[in-house]
Amino acid sequence: MSSPPVTPAPCATPTMPAAAPNPVAVPHSLTEDAVAIFTGVLLISVGVAFFTSAGLLTGGTAGLAFLLHYATGIGFGKIFFVLNLPFYWLALRKLGRAFTVKTFIAVLLLSLLTELQSQFLQFAQLQPLYAAIAGGLITGTGFLVLFRHRCSLGGVGIAALYLQDRYGWRAGKVQMAVDCCIVLLALWTVEPLRVVWSIAGAVALNLVLAMNHRPGRYMAV
Repeated sequence: MSSPPVTPAPCATPTMPAAAPNPVAVPHSLTEDAVAIFTGVLLISVGVAFFTSAGLLTGGTAGLAFLLHYATGIGFGKIFFVLNLPFYWLALRKLGRAFTVKTFIAVLLLSLLTELQSQFLQFAQLQPLYAAIAGGLITGTGFLVLFRHRCSLGGVGIAALYLQDRYGWRAGKVQMAVDCCIVLLALWTVEPLRVVWSIAGAVALNLVLAMNHRPGRYMAV
């Protein structure tokens, strides 16, 4: 008897791995936002203590307000309030009510912490270059926490976040450019060496943001 014909086994078709699903943004809870705002503002207040104890300058709207105060004699608080008005309007119109409310809370909390800071933190000796770099890194980390929870400290930070959301410009690079311009303007009021240290601090601060706060890298909102 002849053997039955053998049917060749079908060739196995290689299967393509299933595409990974797109990550879904997970909203932060109110508790997470509250803890993050306190953490970020506390870090920033420590960084500000480094800068002020070493006689250095800050960037952003606060730095511009200080420069205008020195040049005109108008109170810092009045200038700072007026400079922030268009930024809060921008935040409310383009970034939402929740962002604006969290930003107001962060600004108020930073004001309180900086007023009380001397009761908890004092420096007997602080080398300016170390203060600039350490203060910049600490402050940048604080801003990173706030930005990732859709919050800022007003002013240039609001504009930087809007430009990142609207045009994809990195918030850290925008902040760095503005801060360096403000610090350079201080050459008319502050000794040049302190300005150099202040620029180093601004670069350290904004490198933290430029390397860690990129569009699409962090999915929570």
